[in-house]
Amino acid sequence: MRTPLSVVIGAGGTGGHIYPGLALAEALRRADPDAVISFIGTERGLETTLIPAAGYRLHTVDMIPFDPALGAKRFLLPAALLRSGAQARSVLRRQHAQVVVGMGGYPSAPAIVGAKMAGLPSVIHESNAVPGRANQFAARLTEHLTVAFDGSRAHLSGGERALTVGMPVAASLAALDRPALRAEARRAFGIPEGARVVLFNGGSLGAARLTAAAVGLAARWRDRTDVHLLIKTGPAALAETRRKLVDTGVGAVAQGEARQPTDAASGSVAQAVPYLDRMDLAYAVADLVVCRAGSATIAELATTGVPAVLVPYPHAPGDHQTHNARVLSEAGAAHLVPDAETTADRLAELIDPLLADPARLAVMGRAADPGNHARAADLLAETVIRLAVQPTTTREFTS
Repeated sequence: MRTPLSVVIGAGGTGGHIYPGLALAEALRRADPDAVISFIGTERGLETTLIPAAGYRLHTVDMIPFDPALGAKRFLLPAALLRSGAQARSVLRRQHAQVVVGMGGYPSAPAIVGAKMAGLPSVIHESNAVPGRANQFAARLTEHLTVAFDGSRAHLSGGERALTVGMPVAASLAALDRPALRAEARRAFGIPEGARVVLFNGGSLGAARLTAAAVGLAARWRDRTDVHLLIKTGPAALAETRRKLVDTGVGAVAQGEARQPTDAASGSVAQAVPYLDRMDLAYAVADLVVCRAGSATIAELATTGVPAVLVPYPHAPGDHQTHNARVLSEAGAAHLVPDAETTADRLAELIDPLLADPARLAVMGRAADPGNHARAADLLAETVIRLAVQPTTTREFTS
């Protein structure tokens, strides 16, 4: 009887690492419906909710961030890696793992260390234009490197042998037909008839700078009926954002369940939601997106052809979000606005002419190079499966 394919994926922290990991898991299941897929992460990040909600088992290990801001605690990093790597090795033994995948971010490093300890093949995926510290370290422990952007190669040890596969995106986005889904999306979000839609998306946890600018725009445009703001705040900022919208005289805001698109009162210029489970609907309804520049977001925008205003997170390691943003801004698919300049006045000055010129927005949407992003999950899955079937990678643990 055939031994089921067993893959363990290291992914955690933010959605930018978790969602591509989930997209890979989907692709592995498409290729092999009997595959056993599980994840390694920590107790700190969004993986504790997102991964089990997607139907996958999450194993947690004790690991600390690769962050100089930890001060003296950073000297604990070697010990933390050894401890968490040993914990990961135990997980791999229990799962009869054949291949280990690291999606970047500090929660994925123990999985790669554990694979090295166990003598198992591993592959890392670097999603950013400038690699993070965890993958810069992990690249020294495996021969198998994959990247979302060609430019990452120069920043990785052994990067000359890296395979550019693109950034794994969810199947619903890889095959998204925005015009076909637009009417359903407008109904789902209760968008007033004739209104152009600006989606504010601050990432997994929201972004205070973007939310504040969106509230300011809502106040500025409170009497308009031709524009509607859909603001993803993150759960922590939802109640305060809704209160501010009401205080500015915008009117009723969304009050539905957090995990569903919600109805906005007719004529309301803005609605706030904690997060968006149906990103296909969000991208289908949006005429323009104002967002951070995480690698997953850049890949989704390029794949779906949604024009954007990109506001890179200024404290990202190596300023990698600015490098990510340039992939689209230099192609003419997006405008790049520094975080410090992101105010309601600055955005109004930029967005008003764009909303008034649908042809210009269409040109921006076509300017993005979708690259391999729509196929990235399948390409990465092919690499993983190829490693699993190599004779030297199918042995069982003996200890």
